[in-house]
Amino acid sequence: MDVIYGLIPGMLILGIVAVAVLFWAARSGQFDDLDGDGQRILMDEDDQRPSQEADQEQEQEQEK
Repeated sequence: MDVIYGLIPGMLILGIVAVAVLFWAARSGQFDDLDGDGQRILMDEDDQRPSQEADQEQEQEQEK
């Protein structure tokens, strides 16, 4: 029974810390974009459009 006198304050402190971490995460923007990471992993970053210089080089090669 004496153990409960130590566990109750310990659990209260742990609960307060958990709530404080939750509020910190919400204020720092951790939950702003929940779907972004899931979508980013599906999208290819390799699909970059060629630069204008590459387009001009191709046009010059085609003219020859």
